[in-house]
Amino acid sequence: MKKEDKSLVIQKIKDTLAQYSAFYLVETAGLDAEKTSAFRRACFGADVKLMVVKNALLHKALEQMEGDYSELYPTLHGATSLICTNVGNAPAKLIKDFVKKGDTLPRLKAAYVEETFYIGEDQLDALASIKSKNELIADVVALLQSPAKNVVSALTSGGTKLHGILETLSKKED
Repeated sequence: MKKEDKSLVIQKIKDTLAQYSAFYLVETAGLDAEKTSAFRRACFGADVKLMVVKNALLHKALEQMEGDYSELYPTLHGATSLICTNVGNAPAKLIKDFVKKGDTLPRLKAAYVEETFYIGEDQLDALASIKSKNELIADVVALLQSPAKNVVSALTSGGTKLHGILETLSKKED
């Protein structure tokens, strides 16, 4: 590959990584064509971008980006696929679904999610259980609504009782 072509590929990798908040490094080299296609379709359906990259070019792209990604460099060996996402746990769930079907691949090498590095295949369960930003916001909203609902409910039931008592007293006076 010519030097100009390499710099274009490095720039494309950098641009892709800049568009997403999280990325995974995954080994997919042992998948046959049918399983690779199925994995690509699953990624597309989950709004996840899958790219097969050369380790040296990905290494250079990470070096040129803001931040320190040196913890990921030891995992850049063998065939590497780059999975980019804005929902931190989506790729982990996809990988777990594939593994549940009896496949040994894809295999997680590393991930960068929520400004944290996850190195090794044993981190897959932790990544799958991470809540996305939208899920956390929904939990906070539900927690905030709960006390307000309780107050409104208490006021409503109290008002109904008071109304009933006043109505009974007004009928007694007649």
